[in-house]
Amino acid sequence: MIYKKIYVLGAGAVGCYFGGMLARGHHDVTFIARPERTAALNESGLEMDCKVFHETVQVKASADPSILSDADLVLLSVKSLDTERMLAEVKSILPSKAVILSLQNGVANIDLASKIIANPIYAAVVYVAAEMIGPRTMKHHGRGELLIGNLGQGTSVGDQNLKEITRLFEEAGVPCSLAPQIKRDMWLKFMVNCSFNAISGIGQIPYGEMMKSPGIVKLIEEITKEFLVIAAHEKVDISMSEALAVNKSIATTMLTQVSSTAQDLARGKMTEIDFLNGYIVELGKRYKVATPYNESVYALVKMLESQIK
Repeated sequence: MIYKKIYVLGAGAVGCYFGGMLARGHHDVTFIARPERTAALNESGLEMDCKVFHETVQVKASADPSILSDADLVLLSVKSLDTERMLAEVKSILPSKAVILSLQNGVANIDLASKIIANPIYAAVVYVAAEMIGPRTMKHHGRGELLIGNLGQGTSVGDQNLKEITRLFEEAGVPCSLAPQIKRDMWLKFMVNCSFNAISGIGQIPYGEMMKSPGIVKLIEEITKEFLVIAAHEKVDISMSEALAVNKSIATTMLTQVSSTAQDLARGKMTEIDFLNGYIVELGKRYKVATPYNESVYALVKMLESQIK
């Protein structure tokens, strides 16, 4: 399948980075965003302040989800807490041919989406450090690669879709690989989110600065230990040495990045914490596994959320 009409559903930092890269590669990309961002993108373009280039890319944007009626490929990049509501809203609009690629945090979105829409939906593990500065500027702090795969049973159609999506991103300058163990890759990224996001949010501090504090390094290690016990219950085997290496890699390749949780709290927005440490706490109760470190950072972020007007 050739993906001629591409839509980015949720024009935050992740959606703007990957959608922007495709638009920069001369693909037909439309962002579906809130009215303020829609107006700014249509009037002035998407400013991509990246590590290796700084350009304004002319893009299309709309606040009307009904335009998805001719979609070939949808990059699903809304916050996890908006997945159910947004997909229910566009369920009757999406054509059956449309393929969905989830660029979201957490590990529950594919299952949730599959219960709402019948379209093929694939998982992407996203490693990019980015943030939105104002309504139209995407600031890139590092990395920018994708791992994609099928959480369901592999089919020849699924394989072909994934190969085509991989080619699409690669040609646009985005490193993109097919991941035969996508569930495990998702859990490795999920681990990073659980280890870093809440702490960065509570302290409003970038990853590099976090790692300068021995107490925080210890806290990350304890959160990770709890996470690995839960992962094992979910049939995901990650060793402690691998986990520590992955966490260290994030801290060194995304030195200046503050987490999406930190960005949300700074802007007075609700976070995805229920789908991160909150989900580990939930699974801990299900498997009767104590998760006091995850519970602590989860409670603190929920306290900060309670102050949001």
